[in-house]
Amino acid sequence: MITQFSQLPISPALLARLNANKFTTPTPVQAGAIPPALEARDVLATAQTGTGKTLSFLIPIIERIEKSKARGATALVLLPTRELAMQVEKVYRAIRPNQASMVALVVGGMAEGPQLDTIRRGARLIVATPGRLEDYIKRRLVRLDQVEILVFDEVDRMLDMGFQPAIARIVAELPSQRQTLCYSATLEGAVREIANRYLVNPVRIEIGAVSRPAENVELRTFEVDKEKKQELLEHLLQQENGSFLVFVRTKHGADRLARRLSRSGHATAQIHGDRTQAQRNSALRGFTEGRHRVLVATDVAARGIDVPHVGHVVNFDMPKQAEDFVHRIGRTGRASRRGIASTFAVPAEQKELKKIERALSVQMKRFRVRSAVPTT
Repeated sequence: MITQFSQLPISPALLARLNANKFTTPTPVQAGAIPPALEARDVLATAQTGTGKTLSFLIPIIERIEKSKARGATALVLLPTRELAMQVEKVYRAIRPNQASMVALVVGGMAEGPQLDTIRRGARLIVATPGRLEDYIKRRLVRLDQVEILVFDEVDRMLDMGFQPAIARIVAELPSQRQTLCYSATLEGAVREIANRYLVNPVRIEIGAVSRPAENVELRTFEVDKEKKQELLEHLLQQENGSFLVFVRTKHGADRLARRLSRSGHATAQIHGDRTQAQRNSALRGFTEGRHRVLVATDVAARGIDVPHVGHVVNFDMPKQAEDFVHRIGRTGRASRRGIASTFAVPAEQKELKKIERALSVQMKRFRVRSAVPTT
């Protein structure tokens, strides 16, 4: 495992720019992903935001551009949001200041003219959100037939936002012989499908492996029939103090639960991939400031939520795997405060529940629900 960027087989010019930007010691995801990527291997990496993913794919991209004889776009980076795309473009410009015109930012909410001008002038790297890029493809304003390296960044979030069909149509425009790098915070069902479909014998990188829940979080599990979940949640809201962050599996489920709780008199907001950025910001602000006691969230939309005083996390729908469980309940019990994490499991999910307990070496306090009032 490399410990310095100077150990990489990269050009002296690129190494000098990394040093100029004070990039000298690679993060774990960079140390794991860059060497195989430089060898043109496919890479499948699970890593959270803030681990240095951007540099881990930009360095191989820059080296590939230097060596490629392609006249059009050599590399394509797909991301879920305009803000993330702008961050990637910013890093590229910092380490390639003399080649800034070689990167085209293709995102919605900004003028088309400058984006298309950069593409026409021969941009070698396209950094794009799926919606705007697919629009350009349909209008025959961009060609991707010479792309040699494709990057999916935060692919789990792209899928949660409903971009899977657009991704499939975009990939259909690319050469079948290419290198693909895929980054995701989790490796659940739909992400696995993407990896199996588009990656060939990838090198697997896992950063931030599953850890144990904090000791100061009380872990409870309730065996409850599906139709009694709502009643149980309302019972907990009456019995417990503090704010509730409630996790559900789907966007429709989040909307439905939020409506029901609001009708029952609980100040509730929801956050998921179909909500606009303004709606997400408003919901999060209301929850942080205490105007909403309950925030209903899907896993991907909740990534990045950092509220210091969440009293109770509720897994209204069971998490799919242990790392999702840890990610969810890590939102309570911050700074050594006491927190409570309650998991609702229907009878058929008891095997999955025990699997999570084994993976994390924990045992949750068990309750069985026959009515709204649980019993041990």
